[in-house]
Amino acid sequence: MPNVVKPLFSIITVTRNAQAVVEDTLQSVTRQTYPWVEYILIDGASTDRTMAIAERYRNRMAHLISQPDHSLYEAMNTGMALATGDYLCFLNAGDTFHTADTLQQVVDSLAGISGLPDVLYGQTVIVDRDRHFLHPRRLVAPERLTWKSFRQGMLVCHQAFFARRTLAEPYDLNYRYSADFDWCIRVMKRSHTLHYTQLTLIDYLDEGLTTRHHRASLGERFRIMVHHYGWVSTVLYHAWFLVRQLKS
Repeated sequence: MPNVVKPLFSIITVTRNAQAVVEDTLQSVTRQTYPWVEYILIDGASTDRTMAIAERYRNRMAHLISQPDHSLYEAMNTGMALATGDYLCFLNAGDTFHTADTLQQVVDSLAGISGLPDVLYGQTVIVDRDRHFLHPRRLVAPERLTWKSFRQGMLVCHQAFFARRTLAEPYDLNYRYSADFDWCIRVMKRSHTLHYTQLTLIDYLDEGLTTRHHRASLGERFRIMVHHYGWVSTVLYHAWFLVRQLKS
């Protein structure tokens, strides 16, 4: 009889003044039917009711910390340093797992696989503040993923990209808006097995740091692509993006 795989998921939520949306995320995590979860919430010294709401879920958390930080990614690094799980999952305030049994479905998708893959990934859908479905994410997670896939853009949403903790390095704080793009590429460069779960994993709230700083984020992503893929490849791909956009 094959061994039953039971990986521990370290779920990290970073917040700051998120009282309007944080409870949806907290409920999504605490309602997961899969029991092997380590939940970490890092708050950036919120001045609203974020921490009061989070305190109601303290007994379901491994760590609940509120302290000043300089950026979203600095707080993510703090959470990562505390994590002990097999996989890291960064679930921002306002974002939720797609269903109450999402993590169980992810584990079920590993049936028949020898050992834990280095990366688990899946699809993302976009929802509004009332959790109503708006549309699928524009970029679709591919059946086969490598570090070179992100030359076409961030094909997998950061929240739907679960990385083995032992392969993950800290976020590069030189990037203010797109450090997650760089981080995923670096994780994939160190990975040997990337497992497509065939699942929709995340409901992504239709707003966020990258959305609100769209131009700056695109500039950072260009720099990241040049760093990992070189000038020629990056320029050629961006020319192709432009042609595709003009034709659509």
